[in-house]
Amino acid sequence: MSKSVSHSEDDLVFLDEAISASENNALGTNKDVWQVMIIDDDADVHSATTFALSNVEIQNRPLAFLHAYSAQQARDILANEPNVAVILLDVVMEQQDEGLQLVHYIRDVLHRAEVRIILRTGQPGYAPEIDAIQQFDINDYKTKSELTRIKLFTVVTAAIRSYEQICTINSSSSGLDMILRASTDLMALQTLEEFSAGVLEKIAQLLDMPTNGLFCVQETLHNEETELFVVAATGTYQDLLNHPVSTFEDAHIGHTLTRALNERRHIYGREYTALHFAGSTASNFTAFFKTGRVLNEIELRLLEVFCSNISVGLANITLVTRLHNSAFYDSLTKLPNRTRLKEIIDESLISSKNRPTTLALIDIDHFAETNDTLGHQFGDLLLLAVAARLQSRLGDRLVVARVGGDTFGVLGDDVQVNPAAVLAQFERPFNIDGQDVQLSATVGLVRLSEHKGRGVEALKNAHISLKRAKMQQRTGHLYFSRSMGIDIRERVNMMHALRTAFEEKRLFVVYQPQIDMVTRAPVGAEALLRWQAEDGTMISPNRFIPIAEYSGLIIELGEWVLRQACQELVRIQRLGFSNFMMSVNVSQVQFRHPHFLSMLRKALEDTNAPPHCIELEITESMAMEEPDALIKLLDQIAETGVSIAIDDFGTGFSSLSHLQKLNVDRLKIDRAFVTEITDSSRGSSIAEMIIQLGRNLELDVIAEGVEDERQAKILTELGCPFGQGYLFSHPLNADVLHDWLSNHKQR
Repeated sequence: MSKSVSHSEDDLVFLDEAISASENNALGTNKDVWQVMIIDDDADVHSATTFALSNVEIQNRPLAFLHAYSAQQARDILANEPNVAVILLDVVMEQQDEGLQLVHYIRDVLHRAEVRIILRTGQPGYAPEIDAIQQFDINDYKTKSELTRIKLFTVVTAAIRSYEQICTINSSSSGLDMILRASTDLMALQTLEEFSAGVLEKIAQLLDMPTNGLFCVQETLHNEETELFVVAATGTYQDLLNHPVSTFEDAHIGHTLTRALNERRHIYGREYTALHFAGSTASNFTAFFKTGRVLNEIELRLLEVFCSNISVGLANITLVTRLHNSAFYDSLTKLPNRTRLKEIIDESLISSKNRPTTLALIDIDHFAETNDTLGHQFGDLLLLAVAARLQSRLGDRLVVARVGGDTFGVLGDDVQVNPAAVLAQFERPFNIDGQDVQLSATVGLVRLSEHKGRGVEALKNAHISLKRAKMQQRTGHLYFSRSMGIDIRERVNMMHALRTAFEEKRLFVVYQPQIDMVTRAPVGAEALLRWQAEDGTMISPNRFIPIAEYSGLIIELGEWVLRQACQELVRIQRLGFSNFMMSVNVSQVQFRHPHFLSMLRKALEDTNAPPHCIELEITESMAMEEPDALIKLLDQIAETGVSIAIDDFGTGFSSLSHLQKLNVDRLKIDRAFVTEITDSSRGSSIAEMIIQLGRNLELDVIAEGVEDERQAKILTELGCPFGQGYLFSHPLNADVLHDWLSNHKQR
């Protein structure tokens, strides 16, 4: 942990040097101090804690610190120090559960019930497992980041007071034993309602009197006002369960409970007690108990200790509730989330085998644009409106969930959950703050009667059908079919195989020569990526390049191919082919990558390849998209010295006015027109048109896929200067290309 800089008196400050353990152990022998033991494997935590609590007195006694940097060291110190008041314990030390094991050792082996144990963790969001919280007697749990100096002082002060109270009432061991047993029993309860009722029962046992009590929680209403609600009621008050305190006939009860909350203290009357539970999480809870008499000093102290433990229990119950809601319910709509929907589908698959059930995923079309235009707060209101309409209009016996940002899931019988019924919910506009917003949606559906597997697979299949539906036509729908799953599995398998092949260097680059059509002399080559499977078979680029683009692997692959081609160009030019050009295909995904230009410059710099001999090939469809951005990018590429060719020219619908604005150097006639050149006048006409266009725009032209002399002759007569194809050479690996070039040079 690095040394931090304090920005306020409340921040913890890390000292350069920790106070030595020997100095603290010397202090610890003094009975006029409170012994605080710090157990943490991070020395900075020890330093920060001792500094934060230095010069502090609690109950007119200073603090002395004992330092342990491992669980074993802590065991050794505890064996010789019987008067430790508070232990600040790191949850995770040598092992993930080392802190909890140490709690077990302190409580169950050493039988040190009086010491207060405060768990700390440096991992925000980490909490002990629920059964661990239930099993061990833990007095508090905090993240290190939230323990500022003031909060640390508050937590330790409360713990020492609790420790002092326990020590003071040791003579009343039966009451203390009852508190400990009650705390353990209460920790096993899972819901706030069960826990609250249990608290009232345990108070009655502790005071040996009838159970007549109320347990209340203060909640904030929609109008920002607060109200006390009864979550547990026993004895003479049991009819008040779930009632707001403001409706009580006996206004004195509500007044007393409110005083306890506002003044943050217990209030003891002649015939009643109102209890306040300390701690930030538990501070909105209070209890009222009809005692019928004045409580004695021992009973008051027992109640103090019991309430201190109950505050921790309330914090844990609140944490469990919050974690449960966070894990299984959407924070905005309060609908089940994806995780909970999977569980519901699993339950449905078991309980409704003979009842036709459908799962639908509903994706709101173009929601991101609406959200960006009208604002996220407006977007949240829109999502709430969609959730409400789906719940209220589709039927009562179905489940509506929010499985993603703008994607809802609906589970119910086939009659309720069908495309027509779902899409009908989007025919009328949604009124948000007086503004009508018209939405549309696309739906993917799965019939669970045709599904084999669990909820996670059903959701996955619904996503597949939704994605297919969005690809085919937005505002439409599609049911999942088995063939969709097969296609997806094959794509995923190939994606993993391609990445593995790349890592294991089973991909390689070959080079197809490009020829001067008149002299038949080599003028360049096109770099082509190849993949040979483990069984020796070649996998077509038409199959694996789209997978590489879809997965994003094309970014790494494209850079690797470019560097291979640049290195090969340098070697070829050393053989004496000084004007040899190297063409490299660039995927649309690569071209749009924000770091493409810097990657190109770095590759040229690292390989020392001459930029004027490098040509990047982009497709005609790429050349027609986002004209302003493309013009800027092509100009930046031209500044590096690299040239640009438009591949597959003639297969798209280029705007000639747009083409004139692009900083390109060469057009490449698609092989389809070269193939047709001898079969029809139309094929010849298209090739002739492209050649003439290149001449008019002062662009070079090259024909690909030249396979026989007749095609070569016609292209030459039409004025096509360059060509490549099997007539001249198949794609060659680097060594064979060198030999091929040498033979041509000799001829």
